[in-house]
Amino acid sequence: MTTVAILHARLLDPASDYDGPGGVLIENGRIVRVVHGAAQIDADQVIDADGRCLAPGLIDIRVKTGEPGAEPKETLKSASLAAAAGGVTTIVVQPDTDPAVDDPAMIDFIQRRGAALNLVNVRAAGAATKALDGQRMAEIGLMDEAGALYFTDGDKVIVNSRTLQRVMSYAAAFNALIACRPSDPWLTEGAVAASGELATRLGLSGSPAIAERIGLERDLALVEQTGARFLVDQISTEGALETLARARAKGLEVAVSVSINHLCFNEVDIGDYRTFYRLDPPLRSEADRQALIEAVREGLIDVITSAHAPAPAEDKRRPFAEAAPGAVGLETLLPAALTLHHEDGLDLLDVLRPLTQGPAALLGLEAGVLAEGAPADLVLFDPGAPIIVDADKLRSKSKNSPFDGRRLQGKVIGTWVGGRKVF
Repeated sequence: MTTVAILHARLLDPASDYDGPGGVLIENGRIVRVVHGAAQIDADQVIDADGRCLAPGLIDIRVKTGEPGAEPKETLKSASLAAAAGGVTTIVVQPDTDPAVDDPAMIDFIQRRGAALNLVNVRAAGAATKALDGQRMAEIGLMDEAGALYFTDGDKVIVNSRTLQRVMSYAAAFNALIACRPSDPWLTEGAVAASGELATRLGLSGSPAIAERIGLERDLALVEQTGARFLVDQISTEGALETLARARAKGLEVAVSVSINHLCFNEVDIGDYRTFYRLDPPLRSEADRQALIEAVREGLIDVITSAHAPAPAEDKRRPFAEAAPGAVGLETLLPAALTLHHEDGLDLLDVLRPLTQGPAALLGLEAGVLAEGAPADLVLFDPGAPIIVDADKLRSKSKNSPFDGRRLQGKVIGTWVGGRKVF
């Protein structure tokens, strides 16, 4: 087997809290040696990192595609190409396709299709309810055996509390992870922006912050009753963070994710009806954004996701209230996350932890670490290199990026998956 050594790098490994010089030796798709310091490694191929950062490849647990059913939006191939260019080595595809990913055959299709592409690791999340209808529990046990990493109805809230209780109770029997968006659907019905002065002035229906807290209180009560493993999907408000902190103080093992968009933008960014900032959940106040950043700093946030949601131009260039929600984000995830380091003073390890070790630990993956025996899923990047995001050049089929034209710092130099250089 050919061996590859990446030397003279700045190793960033959140799992071991190591930030310093070193290198790695790769053989047969895995890391067989990690060196701290300036030691040399003999290998068939030697790559000089020239002081750039070498970290575990990013793991994005919330990626929408259009395959199957809406391939013009995004295919597994275009999503995988975008992921590789962004230093993302594992993507978890959401179940809201057509048909929905709600049985073992669909899980198998997603994983086989991803493996055939031979780019990044493609895994699937299964639907919690049949056809995402919020009423009939899906084949969670069989999908778990087929390789589903967790179960969710995606953007749809499971309104029926009895159904959610049954889903949680069944999943708890074999330690499966359930993810839900916290929201009260009656308070958010028809909402397209965050409630407040700006939404009122623009004439937009608003989603109050209290709706997220109310939804979370219900979900956590069911978690406490059933003992289910639970992921709070895309938290966006300061009040919900306070609810989460209280639940953890009671001993509930609940994980939480946040989208990179809610860490980088606030409600003011929608400006004069800029639909690329039309998201679900909507962008919140600056106070909420700052609270989320502090939660990342303090380790309260387990996972940062791209919340990759492709939408073609005809679905975005419409009146704000009619535009499709969501934004692409695979290719911009790393430089966007690095704004937390450059602008908000977070340590690089604290920025990378919820992008690597956090999701890997949550989903039971081997990846997310720089350690002997771990998969050689790696990203080499220059954290200070300036870039200007050009949405037209993104590899995603859809170009709906709120970062279009934005100046960021952080350029991906190379991405390896299982020791293969894919970008």
